[in-house]
Amino acid sequence: MALFEIETFSHIVITCADDEDGARQVLYDNYPSEEAIRITKRPRDAWVISKSALGISGKVEVCDLARECLSKASGDKLNAIRLYMQQTGCDLERAKKTIESNIVYGW
Repeated sequence: MALFEIETFSHIVITCADDEDGARQVLYDNYPSEEAIRITKRPRDAWVISKSALGISGKVEVCDLARECLSKASGDKLNAIRLYMQQTGCDLERAKKTIESNIVYGW
């Protein structure tokens, strides 16, 4: 299986599939309303996201509440941030960092 990067207007999905059609099917199974605007077969079998590029420094703990918000928001980061702020009462900056750091770990 190869590693594919699928870009939509709202998400970047990383998935393993046998071919591009299989990768497209993974997208439609999980995000049926999303349209793939770009599908790229990655040259290696790993995907790395730099935490410093996301503005995250130091050790980050996985937050079950943040992951739950991401799941409820179907991966929509802005909606997940709003949900997290509503449930915790924290400010926008803290919610943004928490949600973004937990995107790295998946949900």
